Amino acid sequence: MQKLKELYQNRQTDFQETGVELRAKYGKFSLVRLLVFVIGVAITIYLGSFAWYWGVLFFLTFVAAFYQFMKWHQRISESAQHNEELARINGLEIAALNHDFSQFEHGAKFLEMEHPYALDLDLFGEHSLFQYLNRTSTEIGRQRLAQYLTEPSSTEVISARQTAAQELGKKIDWRQHFQAHGRETEDHPTHLQALLSWLQDPAFVKDNTWLKIAMYVAPVWFTAALILWLFYLPWQYAILMLIPPALILQRTVQRVNDTHRRTAHAEHMLSNYARLIKQVEGGSFEAPLLQKLQAIFLQEDNSASQKINKLSYLISQLNVRFNAFAVLLNLGGLWDLHWVNGLEKWRAAQKKALPEWFSALQEFEVLSSLGNLTHNHPHWHFPTLTTSRAIEAIGIGHPLIPRDQVVTNDISMPIQGHIKLITGSNMAGKSTFLRTLGINLVLGLSGSPVCATSLRLPQLQVYTSMRTQDALHESTSSFYAELKRLKVIIEAVEAAAQGIAQERPIFFLLDEILKGTNSVDRHTGAKALIHQLIEFKGGGLIATHDLELGALEAKADGAIENLRIEVEIQDGNLHFDYKLKKGVSQSFNATLLMQQMGIRVKIRES
Repeated sequence: MQKLKELYQNRQTDFQETGVELRAKYGKFSLVRLLVFVIGVAITIYLGSFAWYWGVLFFLTFVAAFYQFMKWHQRISESAQHNEELARINGLEIAALNHDFSQFEHGAKFLEMEHPYALDLDLFGEHSLFQYLNRTSTEIGRQRLAQYLTEPSSTEVISARQTAAQELGKKIDWRQHFQAHGRETEDHPTHLQALLSWLQDPAFVKDNTWLKIAMYVAPVWFTAALILWLFYLPWQYAILMLIPPALILQRTVQRVNDTHRRTAHAEHMLSNYARLIKQVEGGSFEAPLLQKLQAIFLQEDNSASQKINKLSYLISQLNVRFNAFAVLLNLGGLWDLHWVNGLEKWRAAQKKALPEWFSALQEFEVLSSLGNLTHNHPHWHFPTLTTSRAIEAIGIGHPLIPRDQVVTNDISMPIQGHIKLITGSNMAGKSTFLRTLGINLVLGLSGSPVCATSLRLPQLQVYTSMRTQDALHESTSSFYAELKRLKVIIEAVEAAAQGIAQERPIFFLLDEILKGTNSVDRHTGAKALIHQLIEFKGGGLIATHDLELGALEAKADGAIENLRIEVEIQDGNLHFDYKLKKGVSQSFNATLLMQQMGIRVKIRES
């Protein structure tokens, strides 16, 4: 861990120093640029005093050279900004190693309360798994990361992702440049959806012969009107010549507005996407998945980044209509129609390719995030996907607990027709262990490394019932909400057992089931639920305070096993080791906890 921090600290320092040097260079040449411009104007005037054509010739040459100088000067500023961004990225990684990952997008908007496990396993929101993993820069990248975590993938896909993440884990320079290129991206979902909707719109300029003729005639017509006004006709008559282009604009304005509304906000988003894609195009990859994704961007005639940049440019020219003087460009040359025509021609050529480019880009962003996780946690390991119906975990710990504090455990169990009951007193760590196993299963089924020395698992679908809340809008109590959740799980287990819903077996994690009712009802209901889950060949973990449920093991013929997490009292203080052991818990700590909180508890002597 210390070596990683030193690595990031050194990179942060180097990038900061480079950024400072480039800023100083940019400032120095800003003065040079001003001086060169003044000298160029002076020489133009001087040469023009001898012969106007010498002045014009020099001025045109000077403008061309000065434009190249300005582009070079601007690249210095962009390079300085890029190095400053790289320094910030390394600073964020240092903070993340210190377990402060609050500066990354938390993805709370992706949380669906009815999802099988997202709420209980803290997938989204502040201090969530999503926030811990996320190194994406675009909205589409964040959407794809959420899908990785909420939709288990096939064994083939997981294997391909693992290989890609391992390779990207070693490419820290490539990953950080990729991330830095995207840090300024703003791609609101509505703007992205509007652009994709525009791809399906019919053309109205490209295939209209009369409009295309009008676009080429309009500049000549306007020039003729201008000459007539200057030399021959009163301005009132010359203005009449502007009526034909005005009528054309009036008849097409609604269609132009529709195109503009769908594309206007995509200009800067696309230019940022193009920078990210260019970084991918220039990469050298060995993993088959990375090569396959990169090939999507590499076109025979032109690269995807160049084509997307062209689309951004076309939109920027249509956006000129925001300016007040655009009316002159439209009357003089039907400006809007020219650029709508350009957009329609671009769309005709790339209509199918653009969504594919977006899809490949979002995959690269998520794989880069997994590569970053792999790099930051060399002690984590990629799980092995098996065809056996069993989970085997060695040294498994909670990913979101700091490395120097996390406690690891081993567990091995069938996932069909077997339940492990975990008993323990308050604060012993039962719920945390359920989340530990659940969150690592989610990571493993997404293609990520897991916080474990070893994890072998089959394809499965996780379901949880750990947090239940009142739903006031439905007049639903937390107890009834829990019953509804358990009903969903029972139905899923039954459907999986009968082969109705899916091939994946259900693996459930239940915490303090039926906690909203009295102890007698809770015990009776819990026993009935456990027997029903066993009957349907269900498999999973159930954490409970109900020690009497431990008696079920003796009559279950191996279908139920008791595990415990104990809390010891040493010198009047609680000692937690958070370790799984066989058997039923024998420790009690509620009374001591209440006493430590200032509640005077009298213990009756029997």
